[in-house]
Amino acid sequence: MESQDLRKAGLKVTHPRMRILQLLEQKSAQHHMTAEDIYRQLLEGGDEIGLATVYRVLTQFEAAGLVLKHNFEGGTAVYEIDRGGHHDHMVDVDTGRIIEFESAEIERLQQQIAEQHGYHLEEHSLVLYVRKKRS
Repeated sequence: MESQDLRKAGLKVTHPRMRILQLLEQKSAQHHMTAEDIYRQLLEGGDEIGLATVYRVLTQFEAAGLVLKHNFEGGTAVYEIDRGGHHDHMVDVDTGRIIEFESAEIERLQQQIAEQHGYHLEEHSLVLYVRKKRS
């Protein structure tokens, strides 16, 4: 994403918005980030952008459809770039690690279940809370 993405979303191109967008682009492929993660990364990179600004920009990005916000049970809100494709999540209950996955079979089953109950599936979110098997 670049400055034109901000403009398309109706947002003015500012240094804080560009830096936060760049960080999310670089890091969210590896993991979801909290506002505090972003703030720490900005500080480490020498950017003097306050935590309140980070929260405000993330709220603007979410409203503009640039990022997705997740509130996994018992955890802090995390953010990821909205790349338009659907995926589900697993949350490791011991470490808090978030794993993204896709399954055509699960998607098909969810459609079938909705239809069996007389509904058309509009949107959904699936989160599995998992723990590593002990051998």
